[in-house]
Amino acid sequence: MQKLSLDARVREHLERAAASSAGRSAETVYGGHEHVLRQTLMALRSGTTLAEHGNPGEATVLVLRGRVRLSSGDDVWEGMAGDLLLVPPSRHSLEALEDAAVLLTVAKPP
Repeated sequence: MQKLSLDARVREHLERAAASSAGRSAETVYGGHEHVLRQTLMALRSGTTLAEHGNPGEATVLVLRGRVRLSSGDDVWEGMAGDLLLVPPSRHSLEALEDAAVLLTVAKPP
């Protein structure tokens, strides 16, 4: 069994995002492209947007810190720490409304 502290990783990645010209930092904490399940910790500086992109499979965004906005077409959902956002099966974008960290969970069909 393995254990990791998401709180410690969040602090680390928020610092990296603050120092990055892109305003973000990310790390796959479980799984990867060779697995069905992948979990990625992402930190975004306030105002940073992940541009519209397709959905690679079933996905959720768990907001760990801050506030974010998930947009798909005319639909918009805002989440704050503790909220779980269900990623739509269509093109979407994610914007940090304040410094934020999220755990993206994706299950890709085999």
